[in-house]
Amino acid sequence: MKKMDSSFSLKADVIKALAHPARLFIVETLRDRRVCVCELTDLIGSDMSTVSKHISILKKAGLLNMEKERNWIYYSLRCPCILEFIDCIGQVAAGLGAAGRKGK
Repeated sequence: MKKMDSSFSLKADVIKALAHPARLFIVETLRDRRVCVCELTDLIGSDMSTVSKHISILKKAGLLNMEKERNWIYYSLRCPCILEFIDCIGQVAAGLGAAGRKGK
């Protein structure tokens, strides 16, 4: 039988970093391209400091790359495989939504 070790805590930290709608949106937006904070600010509809805080949390969890180009900083996914996890969560959430509609 496998014993719980520190790797589970590290995995939980990554999942916690994703546990906000804006951060999920950021990861989804970075699915196919790199994006700067200014564009994310417009897409999310929050101020730059709020979006920067979300990016900081995702970076700390090891999910984002940062690339400086002239005066701009662009972000991309460090491990695109996280999208499979997010897609799976989407399927679970869609099932919950369908189950809720059936119960009414």
